[in-house]
Amino acid sequence: MLAAMASLLKGHDVTQSLVHGDLWSGNARMLASGEAVVSDPAVHIGDREVDVAMKDLFGGFGAAFADSYREAWTLDDGYASRRDVYNLYRVLNRLNLFGRAYLARVPRCGSRALAAAC
Repeated sequence: MLAAMASLLKGHDVTQSLVHGDLWSGNARMLASGEAVVSDPAVHIGDREVDVAMKDLFGGFGAAFADSYREAWTLDDGYASRRDVYNLYRVLNRLNLFGRAYLARVPRCGSRALAAAC
C-alpha cells in the first residue's frame, strides 16, 4: 500500500515553499480593512500542494480563491492524485489528535490514493 502511494509522489518536482501547514477556513479571516490574514500556522518548508490539498479537504475558500491561486501559480500535472496522499496524512493525524470523528475519512482518502496509484 505504501509503495503504491509513494509512486504517486515519484517524479514530482517539488518547488520548496514556505507553507502554512494548517490551511483551512477556520484559520482564515478578513480584517476590518478588508485585508485577508491567516492564523494558527504550522509553518514549514515543503511542497506548496500540501496547503492546497488541505484547503480542498476541509473546504471553505470558494471558487474565487481557487481561480486566483491557479492564475498566480498553476498546479502541476497529477495534483489530484497527490492531493489524496497528502490528505490521507492530514486525516490520520487528526484521527490521532481528535479521535474517531475522522475515522470515516481514512478509507475514502486511502482508497482514492490507491486507485490513482494502480
